[in-house]
Amino acid sequence: MLQAQETFAEFFSESQVLVNEPLAKYTNTKTGGPAELVAFPRSYAEIKAMVLTANKIGLPLTVIGNASNLIVRDGGIRGLVLILNKVKTLKVEANELTAAAGAAMIDTTESAYQAGLAGLEFAAGIPGSVGGAIFMNAGAYGGEVCECVESVDVLTRTGEFKTYSNEAMDFGYRHSRIQQSGEIVLAARFKLEPGSKKVIRAKMDEFNFLRASKQPLEYPSCGSVFKRPVGHYTGKLIHDAGLQGYQVGGAQISLKHAGFIVNRGNATASDYLAVIKHVQAVIKRLFDVELETEVRIIGEKK
Repeated sequence: MLQAQETFAEFFSESQVLVNEPLAKYTNTKTGGPAELVAFPRSYAEIKAMVLTANKIGLPLTVIGNASNLIVRDGGIRGLVLILNKVKTLKVEANELTAAAGAAMIDTTESAYQAGLAGLEFAAGIPGSVGGAIFMNAGAYGGEVCECVESVDVLTRTGEFKTYSNEAMDFGYRHSRIQQSGEIVLAARFKLEPGSKKVIRAKMDEFNFLRASKQPLEYPSCGSVFKRPVGHYTGKLIHDAGLQGYQVGGAQISLKHAGFIVNRGNATASDYLAVIKHVQAVIKRLFDVELETEVRIIGEKK
């Protein structure tokens, strides 16, 4: 594997390629072990070249977006990690906004507002990237990304460019086809509607106020940890179980919002996973409800 790392780093010497890079520097939880290689491609062509090179020399490949709804285990990630935050162009034509995978959702909603286009207001405070939002069909305040996506450009793991319609993306609650196919989101086209900039801004401001007042934004976290079980609200279940404030190491169930686990200082990914496991066991025992994680958990155990 060392030889493969060296080969890759040498081949892309003009790009930013880091060796044994701590992923805690990039995750919103500020936890996670090192990646053997981290690369920051600057274009779709470079993403394709890196994918094909990794395939050729036998490097396992992982793609992460803004690492906002992600836990990387303390053992880190073998092989190559691609972070797409340098591929972030935004373009508006008529009522359509095209956003590259690495564009922040916050910047994307701002771009829609500037163009006087409505439909993305619900996503104004979502901290992830467009690619991550497509991957998990991100949603907030009654809206979901799938409701305004017209099509998605992807790169297959064999280096083929494809475009999928909304229907072909197999969107569901916190789900898209990408979770099974392993394809890499390159860009998404959002079909929006002309609207009053004043009304659009008011909605964005309202959602951001609600987010700031109800969510523990003052601490690092991975956002909403669990999916909403049918017929229940996750936060209420955790609150009713008396679990708010439960802590392992530096990871604590937020006192402000029971659906969040925050890093109160020097938390590890193992701390987070221990809290998650405890919450799932208690909620199952008390309410016979299976809590499924919304957060993506990847990487090696230490």
